[in-house]
Amino acid sequence: MIVAEGQPAESATRRSFYIGAIFALWGIIAAALGVPALVYLLFPPKARREEEWLEIGDVRKLENRIPTELVFRRNREDGWKISSELATAWVVKRDNQVVAFGPQCTHLGCAYHWDEGKSEFLCPCHSSIFSLDGKVVAGPAPRPLDRFDVKVENNRLFIGKLRESRA
Repeated sequence: MIVAEGQPAESATRRSFYIGAIFALWGIIAAALGVPALVYLLFPPKARREEEWLEIGDVRKLENRIPTELVFRRNREDGWKISSELATAWVVKRDNQVVAFGPQCTHLGCAYHWDEGKSEFLCPCHSSIFSLDGKVVAGPAPRPLDRFDVKVENNRLFIGKLRESRA
């Protein structure tokens, strides 16, 4: 049986098989490359585990109404890389309440310190001044000091996430 110009019908079937096989290979390659790309673009990274609490010290060692800068180590995950870094928090114990402030000024992120003589937090970069409770007393800082979530268990102080304060 002759289909066109002397070629048997069998070659047309073989040709269509090869064309189908080529298209199938292209489809497999496209799926192998496209599906991971679509998953990466359309689905957010997996939700973080429960909130992480870090132990930073003993509450009994804190003096009442005197800020103490506590240094602690925390692990930070950045994609596949896990790095360990030192961090600080200013902790103030007032009666039965403990407050932990973030270490950066809310103006431009400079490190501030406690001025014992004036009993206030002072940022040396642009002269922002904060009271013992973290409120802005003077300077260009737009809002009070940021605070860590805090909990105390068995006289051990734990801090959680740093929360941005509201003006």
